[in-house]
Amino acid sequence: MVASLVLAAEWGLRSAGWLTEPTSGASLRLTAAALSLCPAMSILGAKRPQHGVWQLIVGALAVILVLPGLSTALTRPGSVPDLHLLERCFLLFLALVGWINFIATGNGIAATLMTIGQLLLIRGFLPGVASDSAFAPPGPLLETQAARDALAAVTLAVGSVLACLVSARKKRLSSQENPLDFAARVNRPFLALRETFGAAWTLRIAERFDAIAASRGWPCRLGFLGLKCLGEPGEGAWQRDASRTLTALFRRFVTDRWLARHGWPMNISN
Repeated sequence: MVASLVLAAEWGLRSAGWLTEPTSGASLRLTAAALSLCPAMSILGAKRPQHGVWQLIVGALAVILVLPGLSTALTRPGSVPDLHLLERCFLLFLALVGWINFIATGNGIAATLMTIGQLLLIRGFLPGVASDSAFAPPGPLLETQAARDALAAVTLAVGSVLACLVSARKKRLSSQENPLDFAARVNRPFLALRETFGAAWTLRIAERFDAIAASRGWPCRLGFLGLKCLGEPGEGAWQRDASRTLTALFRRFVTDRWLARHGWPMNISN
């Protein structure tokens, strides 16, 4: 969201005549790139209680990514920030990390569109791309740059809207499931957590739950697609124990209010 505002600010300043030279907006573009890519790293540190410290680390990362742009704007106004090859590779790495984390989820298409938009947005700072030519002076190249910027904005917007539509659809479908079915009760918050935090933490939660389930002999297994009961699940004390275990695992990432909003019966796990 902040990155989109920075990009909109760049376009607004250009329209107002403040950024007459295309290269003068390169620093703003680098700022937008850093702000759009850091959330991918932020999600990887979502586990509590260390999530607060991790956000400080991500904030420091954002500052480091923006520093070349700030330095150029202050010392060489109108110039294009000069990024080292390692910095360029790291920007590409951040974009791919976010995409890989969500490609297998229900938001896979949205993640792909948003990653394409991000890569178009930061194309001038990618490995093998000459930054000076990416921010061209007035002429045919500038028209091409404007077209790519417009395409980046469209793909980012479509990806965001698609993610919202997918979330609304999944919420509507989950509300129609049988509330008495234990697997359905588990899958509603679990799959919502998968769509929120991606594959990395979802697989970790499933791995931890399955280890406990195997040690205690519970007739169920938790996978990337949700909970599967082995044989006839029926009613039993194991369901209450499993609910307590899942609540403890969920609380490492989300609040009780979030769980209640996604249909997790907190009274069962108490």
